[in-house]
Amino acid sequence: MNLTNLHTENKPVQTNMLFSTTEGKVISLQIASGEHLKEHLSKVPALLVCVSGNAIYKEGNDKTIELKSGDFVNIKANVKHSLDAISESNLLLIK
Repeated sequence: MNLTNLHTENKPVQTNMLFSTTEGKVISLQIASGEHLKEHLSKVPALLVCVSGNAIYKEGNDKTIELKSGDFVNIKANVKHSLDAISESNLLLIK
């Protein structure tokens, strides 16, 4: 199975819960090329892993990280962040 097969809708940003436990969850995220995941907060720490594609992670106005396949970023709790897809990107969000 491939992560891209989980996202069958024609939406710019798609999510699919892979699994959830009492300790956390793993979410598959797909962002179409040129699209944007608006700025938001996560109430718990998270790990964002780029599986394929190319995206820009932005944290507030200070931090910008380019993510390519295999790259990851630790997201601290209660920190505003957003994501811009340079090309169609598939990512895993682990909370």
